[in-house]
Amino acid sequence: MTTSEFIAHFRLSNPRDLALQASRYPDVDMPFALNQIQGWQTARQKLPSWAAADGVVYPPHLNMEQCSSEPAARYKQEVVRQWLGKLPAKSPEKAFCAYVRSMVDLTGGFGVDFSFTSRCFDEATYVERNAGLCEVVRGNMPRLGIANVRVECAEAEEFLKDMAPQTMLFLDPARRDEHGAKTVFIGDCTPDVTALLQQLMAKSQFLMIKLSPMLDWHKAVADLQGTVREVHIVSVGGECKELLLVLSRHYADEDMRVVCVDISPKADADGRYSRSEFAYIGGQGISAVPTTSACDSLQSRQSNESISSYLYEPNASVMKAGCFGELSRAYGVGAVSLNSHLFLSADRVERFPGRAFAVDAVTTLNKHELRQALGGIKQANIAVRNFPMSVAELRKRLKLKDGGDTYIFATTTGGGEHVLFVCHKG
Repeated sequence: MTTSEFIAHFRLSNPRDLALQASRYPDVDMPFALNQIQGWQTARQKLPSWAAADGVVYPPHLNMEQCSSEPAARYKQEVVRQWLGKLPAKSPEKAFCAYVRSMVDLTGGFGVDFSFTSRCFDEATYVERNAGLCEVVRGNMPRLGIANVRVECAEAEEFLKDMAPQTMLFLDPARRDEHGAKTVFIGDCTPDVTALLQQLMAKSQFLMIKLSPMLDWHKAVADLQGTVREVHIVSVGGECKELLLVLSRHYADEDMRVVCVDISPKADADGRYSRSEFAYIGGQGISAVPTTSACDSLQSRQSNESISSYLYEPNASVMKAGCFGELSRAYGVGAVSLNSHLFLSADRVERFPGRAFAVDAVTTLNKHELRQALGGIKQANIAVRNFPMSVAELRKRLKLKDGGDTYIFATTTGGGEHVLFVCHKG
């Protein structure tokens, strides 16, 4: 059995089990085969269109972990198309050709983002300093049906010096220093975009930078000296995955746009990824005004009146943006308190960017009130927001198992009262 036959035959098997059988297949390049099987299995979940293509070669596991998922990569492709659609028809600068749209990815990596964004251009160049990854990408692009691409093994800084002007440049700077420690500022990433900013802007109509969600995007925007036109905070399946900054010399007189998007990790039958999105202009954020709904709901419960309020938990992208004032104004919801990051409304708000719950009861930690609010409830999903107990401590006090259809949000009102919202998904 050849290596390729082994990979095809055992690609659904556990790589660890296969490793124990290596002696039975002396003609198989076992390390390569196991890596390909593991890579393909990861791609089935993370990059389904790649997994469906024949002959795609996968890199070491670390590169597979670090690369974008297909939903996030397709989102970048959409942002690129939007920008191409709104660029001036002709650039006043002779260096930019009005008829050929071109891009360069200066930090190509495994090439996932490149494979999607490059489809928007007439010409596309992949640049990567790792020669092994260059060879993998050079072979993979034709297998993915991508033509008119060029692969260059070079340092981003060196390639940039002699590079012709492009319609778009893309960078995904490394987030670890030479000691392997994670960086928290854009200037500490490699390459240092802040040091290269003038060159990058001079040689592109627009520039797209992918950053870690751990970075302070407000600080990154400030460090990029007024060149950022859009900030995209991208979550997939409720987990914040990346920050995407779009820089351009065009539209300098317009306010920056911030987009908080949460994309489904699974495509529908038509291959499309659904998403919720919240966008606003400005990017500074306005503090939400605390609402009295928490107290009103508590009084309603105590007087045996029905509780009709709804509670909302913003998605991870909105939480990262910190745009709670804009959220409150856009959807007509009020914050439980300034630091709760939970919102209430009397009527159900459609398409809120996050989870919505119908409030069944509101209670303090008073034993009698708890007994009334939690009567018959044996298990619940518990979350705490600006609350003096951890989830484990509160669960122990309430004597509830994890799971079920009941959700309890513990928080502190603007008046300093500790309350629990007992809810079900609305």
